[in-house]
Amino acid sequence: MIASVTEQARSSRTDLAVAGTTSAVRARWFSVLADPTRLAILTLLLDGPHSVGELVTKTGVPQSRVSNHLACLRWCRFVTADRHGRRVVYTIADPRLRHLLDLADNLLADNAEHLATCHRIGPDWV
Repeated sequence: MIASVTEQARSSRTDLAVAGTTSAVRARWFSVLADPTRLAILTLLLDGPHSVGELVTKTGVPQSRVSNHLACLRWCRFVTADRHGRRVVYTIADPRLRHLLDLADNLLADNAEHLATCHRIGPDWV
């Protein structure tokens, strides 16, 4: 009986540790999407492959910032890079990202007014 209770307690701690790790990993993954510039880049890449220069022109963001964001997106496996001579072309790594962002847009449409009044995340995003 005591062994069973001890095993259950150990299992519960393991489940909590795994859940905590999963939550931390999920939060880190979503933090990649929490940057407006990275979201703009991903949105453009959902329409098709782009080079750094094309992304700079379409976003109006300096080349160094676009390159840094692409490095983040590449490291976190949101995008892939293919070299074509001297030109590097970026594409979305996983097509499921389109579905995720579409779902986020739908959720946002239902909650935009409420989010605009949230002071915990700051009004600067509106």
